[in-house]
Amino acid sequence: MLQLLEVWSALAVGVALAVSLLGIAGATWMIVAMPADYFLRSSDRPHSRHPALHLLWVVVRNILGIALLALGIAMLVLPGQGLLTMLLGLSLMDFPGKRKLLHRALALKSVQRSLNWIRRKGGQPPLQFPSDSTPA
Repeated sequence: MLQLLEVWSALAVGVALAVSLLGIAGATWMIVAMPADYFLRSSDRPHSRHPALHLLWVVVRNILGIALLALGIAMLVLPGQGLLTMLLGLSLMDFPGKRKLLHRALALKSVQRSLNWIRRKGGQPPLQFPSDSTPA
């Protein structure tokens, strides 16, 4: 019985470590890959895709956002960049008040410094952030 508990404990630690590493790698990749003006773009752009493709893209983006949000919450107690991962997840999802919430989070200088540090390490230009005067 004790041996089985040790195996399950080792497996749980391994899974937590793998999820943390994948979360860090995924969040880093997304921060480096996003365009520098990502947070300045309007969310009401015209859709040039077929309506079915647009719907599929919205569903996939929201599922990915929810997964990143959950990983970010887990990373608050596990190793990883929990707050940045949660911010990425929120930026992918569609929900009322999203822009206002993102603008409040992006107004924090510590968030801006962290995002741009990762982009600098990835060889990308710094992100442009909305100013306090930008309507939410």
